[in-house]
Amino acid sequence: MLKMNNIEVVYNEVILVLKGISLEVPEFGVVALLGANGAGKSTTLKAITGILKTQNGELKEGSIEFMGKPIHKLDADKIVRLGITMVPEGRRVFDDLTVMENLLIGAHTRSDRSLLKKDLEMIYSYFPILATRKDQFSIFLSGGEQQMLVIGRALMSRPKLMMLDELSLGLAPLLVKEIFNILKMINLEQRTAILLIEQNARIALSFSQYGYIMENGKIVLDGPCKDLMENEDVKEFYLGITDEAKKKSYAEVKHYKRRKRWLS
Repeated sequence: MLKMNNIEVVYNEVILVLKGISLEVPEFGVVALLGANGAGKSTTLKAITGILKTQNGELKEGSIEFMGKPIHKLDADKIVRLGITMVPEGRRVFDDLTVMENLLIGAHTRSDRSLLKKDLEMIYSYFPILATRKDQFSIFLSGGEQQMLVIGRALMSRPKLMMLDELSLGLAPLLVKEIFNILKMINLEQRTAILLIEQNARIALSFSQYGYIMENGKIVLDGPCKDLMENEDVKEFYLGITDEAKKKSYAEVKHYKRRKRWLS
């Protein structure tokens, strides 16, 4: 469905952030993109959605294809119309609009207005709390409710591919588990492919089918998630488990020497 081929992205004409990224998301698939802060994960999503130019970024090399057609030169609104939507980091709701108004904004690119009521009911079936809050201003929602709202808003565009950036950030573990369970249902029932950036590597790899690991603007490792979870480097530096099955603080991991087989 989605193919990124040797993408290079530069900010402010001098800062090279992505250094030849290539990745794929299959139709109806779920893919995780992991890496430390500053690795280039969010920039990857911005390149796909066409919003780089709004942040002084430029795609210098490579191509991006969606459903077999190049999209890397298209404007963001045209990319949304093709079926790609993004849930950005930080639960960005429109504070002064109600829950329902926020959801309807997600459908602004659609021409089939007669189906909006049906889709609202679909969103409420996945997130019942939004139905009880539909006339409430979104600024008064809890953090978890706001996260549900931005996911619902993204679904209102009827995406073929939904990309999520740091979904669990700032949320309680039980709520994170609930939201991921709902996303699994959305993937299965709506046949929506998902590309996920997530700080919680354990839940991301458990949720996804295939994973990529980024380091300094490059993909350094990829494979089926069940294999990545057994990889000794991934266990140590992303899951926080040493060979002695002792947990290690992520905060203590600043630099590390990767095992040679990563580069083979």
